[in-house]
Amino acid sequence: MTGRTRLSTFAGMSNTPSAAERADRARAFLKTHPDNADALRALGAALRGMGEDAAAEDAELSAIRASTRDPLLVEAATALLENNIPIAERILRTRLKEKPVDVAAIRMMAEIAGRLGRYGDSEKLLRRALELAPAFVAARANLATVLYRQNRPADALAELDRLLEVDPDNAAHSNLKAAALGRVGGYEEAIALYESVLARHPAQPRVWMSYGHVLKTVGRQADSIAAYRKAIAHAPGLGEVWWSLANLKTVRFTDADIAVMQGALEGGGISEDDRFHLHFALGKALEDAKDHALSFSHYLKGNALRKAMLDYDADEIGSLVRNAAALMDDAFFVARSGEGCPAPDPIFILGMPRAGSTLIEQILSSHPMIEGTQELPDIAAMARRLGGRRMRDDETDYPACLADLPADERAELGAEYLERTRIQRKTERPLFIDKMPNNWAHAGFIHLILPGAKIIDARRHPLGCCFSNFKQHFARGQGFSYDLGDLGRYYRDYAAMMAVIDGALPGRVHRVFYEDMVENTEFEVRRLLDYVGVPFDPACLRFFENERAVRTASSEQVRRPINREGMEQWQPFEPWLDPLKESLGPVLTLYPDVPQVDALLQ
Repeated sequence: MTGRTRLSTFAGMSNTPSAAERADRARAFLKTHPDNADALRALGAALRGMGEDAAAEDAELSAIRASTRDPLLVEAATALLENNIPIAERILRTRLKEKPVDVAAIRMMAEIAGRLGRYGDSEKLLRRALELAPAFVAARANLATVLYRQNRPADALAELDRLLEVDPDNAAHSNLKAAALGRVGGYEEAIALYESVLARHPAQPRVWMSYGHVLKTVGRQADSIAAYRKAIAHAPGLGEVWWSLANLKTVRFTDADIAVMQGALEGGGISEDDRFHLHFALGKALEDAKDHALSFSHYLKGNALRKAMLDYDADEIGSLVRNAAALMDDAFFVARSGEGCPAPDPIFILGMPRAGSTLIEQILSSHPMIEGTQELPDIAAMARRLGGRRMRDDETDYPACLADLPADERAELGAEYLERTRIQRKTERPLFIDKMPNNWAHAGFIHLILPGAKIIDARRHPLGCCFSNFKQHFARGQGFSYDLGDLGRYYRDYAAMMAVIDGALPGRVHRVFYEDMVENTEFEVRRLLDYVGVPFDPACLRFFENERAVRTASSEQVRRPINREGMEQWQPFEPWLDPLKESLGPVLTLYPDVPQVDALLQ
């Protein structure tokens, strides 16, 4: 029997009559070939069948170690290190066609899927790897990360708890668990975890930065600043932490701070990620110093760098709005009235980012009947699923598919949303807020599945709103915000979509203009509460005393009494805003009135 014949025997021994016989054959082969991955995998599978899980685990992990030394997988790993995805994928596909249970190859293929943003595919591959080798810690850690990136923090926490049960002192697992806890509102536990990690590993600038993030979220601003400064002490060129300080909106950088940031930019040796963060931070520092020309140059450079990293397509949003306008007239909604899930619990706050949505959320969540949560991704995720789209280049059937949704499915989708968001609710208050600005694109869908929900549109002057977005680096999403032309077009598409809903469902959406809220706060708050259907409560006027956690860029601003500070910040930059004005078109010239939908979609 040749070596190749023996290997193929072990690769396909599933027809062997008994697990014991398979184990004996594998052991016999391993006496002369102790590092043969196929034989080790066969031994592991046989031992599992015999109920000898501990021994099976040893064999499975030995098989993985043996595979990683295989020249073909070494070549694939080298390609991955060089980010040569096509070469690595070709090698791994060939390997898995020949050896479909090679766990090391499966995990590497999952890494490729993750790098390409195909998190669903990555998850499936990692679950298959863990099915074959349940003790494969690296695959479980990858799975936790993939779940976290899919905005499934509860699922990620389940995997992290399993990992930490085996290795309770693992700093990487603890750090990711703390981040996931932050996603589900477990802030105090997250803080304790970060403190535990930093007590053992104090020279970790990114952990100090993450610790600062959660301290900011719960309103411990001084402690947050101290944590960010610790991170800077360990890594002066870490751009994200400088931006995190700037993003508090209350920190004023010293000349020494500005010199350190400029030195990091000029000195080289920093990543592109650090570079654009530093440009955004310097833009804020120089804006505070009234050097608007130099400030704008840094904002422009930071945005250009960030835009180059993204694959944003403005036509995609415009197409969505045009399709919705063609579909969602008054007859469309009349034909579907009285259907969907009737629950009145959700209050959706949507609109452009940086338009006052966090302020509205803070006001409403100060009411004893209303719970604030955070920016929930569920509506967008459900819409994406309905459209059948998995990859960026795939065609989507959304929103056209909404026309064919039967009444019972719309009701089920509404109930699904309530169940998905239940983990975010920490109190017994009857109403809760979903403040996801980008949900403006799904206002019609929200009405179809949750006709009893409230929908609030937060609107702000186009130049003030768009320039505030341009100055803001968002942790994720908002790809439209890194170009003045894209910003204006996105604002127009948003205004057009809301005009579609206003025309088809008059009075369905309650609109709050930021400027009116600033100038006539009590009047606007009373209008808002009347729309939601709750009695006036003075606590809503003292929203800045609300100690709830706030994760958005406005977290520190809404912890202060309302003021005019942000209303005119765009004006010193007006000489450089012509591309934005041109792109905005009629929504700028007619604000606060909204032009006809056709004019906005040209």
